[in-house]
Amino acid sequence: MSVFYPIIKKYNVHFYGLLVLFLSGLLTTTHLSAQNPNKSGPKSSFKSSLVNVEATASETFRYNTVLLNGTPEAKIYELQAQLPDGWAVTFRTMGSQVTSVNVEAGKSQEVTVELNARPDSKPSKYNILVTATSASDNLKLDLQAVLKGAYGIELTTPTGRLSDELTEDSMKEIHLIVRNTATLPLENVELSAQAPSHWEVSFEPSKIDRLDPFKTVDVKANVKVPDKTIAGDYVTTFTAKNTSAAANATFRITIKTSVLSGWIGILVILVAIGLVYYLIRKYGRR
Repeated sequence: MSVFYPIIKKYNVHFYGLLVLFLSGLLTTTHLSAQNPNKSGPKSSFKSSLVNVEATASETFRYNTVLLNGTPEAKIYELQAQLPDGWAVTFRTMGSQVTSVNVEAGKSQEVTVELNARPDSKPSKYNILVTATSASDNLKLDLQAVLKGAYGIELTTPTGRLSDELTEDSMKEIHLIVRNTATLPLENVELSAQAPSHWEVSFEPSKIDRLDPFKTVDVKANVKVPDKTIAGDYVTTFTAKNTSAAANATFRITIKTSVLSGWIGILVILVAIGLVYYLIRKYGRR
């Protein structure tokens, strides 16, 4: 044992020295880590909870997106979209319409993207690229707008003329045309009218069960003018509508006094003149 003691003592000293150096290095590393934490965070991103929205051309495609600034400094992001011809885009944040947003470092901003299709756009799936660009970031968001089509209706006359003449206490048959001007069929289209007081309006037919795209239906509007209607111009508004579309036609109707009423009026005037003349002749000499 006395022979090996110097060797053991020698290596124990080395062992303890190495152990002390190891623990010292570990404490130093821990201390530095506490003073200089890893500052790397999430990367900048532009995301949407929904990327595929289906609607008609008369509706708005709406996407709720989140723009994250993962850089260590505030950024101003310019918002743009690559759209089909004739489409429109609106960006909104906190209820206001914007074209760019200021996002603080490490923060996110909610941005609502609203797309509106051109009314005559072909039903299809459209890919929309939306970008948020700053001095150092170019973030992209791919959206899809599935266009089902559009609802459209028109109410007019065969000649386009929206005026006519009637006499009091008479009925007029007015020919109307209801036209589907869009790509989706119209169902349960009802006809109605807003006419002067005491006037009567009825339709044949009063309801169209189905009107296919770009098709027309002939409708007769029977307008009854009551007796003793004062001569002049009157407006009647015809309406064709369902839950998806509506159209109005403002029709001007000129009421003229009937021939018989005119002759009766003249006769009354002549009788009055004759009576006055008679009274003058009879009592004027006294």
